[in-house]
Amino acid sequence: MSHPPPSGIYVPAVLFFKDNEEFDVPAIKSHILRLAKGGITGIVVQGSNGEAQHLSHDERKEAIRLTRQTLDENGFQNVAIIAGCGAQSARETKRLCVDAKEAGAGFVLVLTPSVWPPQMTKENILRFHREVADACPLPYMVYNFPTVTAGIDLDSDTIATLSQHPNIVGTKLSCGNIGKLHRLTSTIPSSEFAVLAGVSEVLLQGLLSGSSGAIAALPNILPKLHMKMYSLFQAGKIDEAMKIQALLGQGDWATGRVGGIGGIKALVSKHFGYGGTVVRSPLKPASVEQLSGPYYEKLKELIALEKAL
Repeated sequence: MSHPPPSGIYVPAVLFFKDNEEFDVPAIKSHILRLAKGGITGIVVQGSNGEAQHLSHDERKEAIRLTRQTLDENGFQNVAIIAGCGAQSARETKRLCVDAKEAGAGFVLVLTPSVWPPQMTKENILRFHREVADACPLPYMVYNFPTVTAGIDLDSDTIATLSQHPNIVGTKLSCGNIGKLHRLTSTIPSSEFAVLAGVSEVLLQGLLSGSSGAIAALPNILPKLHMKMYSLFQAGKIDEAMKIQALLGQGDWATGRVGGIGGIKALVSKHFGYGGTVVRSPLKPASVEQLSGPYYEKLKELIALEKAL
């Protein structure tokens, strides 16, 4: 029987490149290590923030292997790895799942294919995920992110139906829908199926509704602040946790305004001293204008709090 990942905070790690767009291995390792030292529960390799769709099969496998090696060599064997294995065909997705196990991942996270949205009926979505989960050698999580799947948004009935598969153990809800999250957590025990918020701006709201935590982009910048909030929640200090949650909501919004993935890389490079700003086209690096103004100032305040923890 497959089991869900441990409850906690997971980071879909950005991937750093050199100017020639090859892996910047020292920067990748520095980032993984800072996240682990920040106390996070696990790392998602090849999530949307890891530019998975811009990488070759070999690069995707190497990113997982490098992450596992970096964690293990530095005493963080307990930090879980969830591998993003989404692809546009069941055949390719199955191959990525096998690659993920061989490279050292503990779980997989799979997007719904989206090249042909009219073909992706509820019946076809269920068939795809079940077929891949049947063949997957690791516990399988369903990734719901309408922004990157041509607007396909799995409803709670569809996800609940998939949760009955013996190898499907959880979901990431980047739709940010707390009603959907709560319907799932109140229907399926968390010991059998982990429901994870996909954005920091609803992290505490999700936890209060029974979620198992979150997989969110903002911990790339603020891992300690997220873990502080999570610890306050676990201790029952909801009022204190809510104060930090308000900051995380502001930070989530501001990160999108300073350039998303490119902005995260630029902020990490500027304030933590490793990595560069290179992203693979068609993404764009953050501009000088984006790293200024009120949104950037808000993120600078949060980074100061992070460094004080």
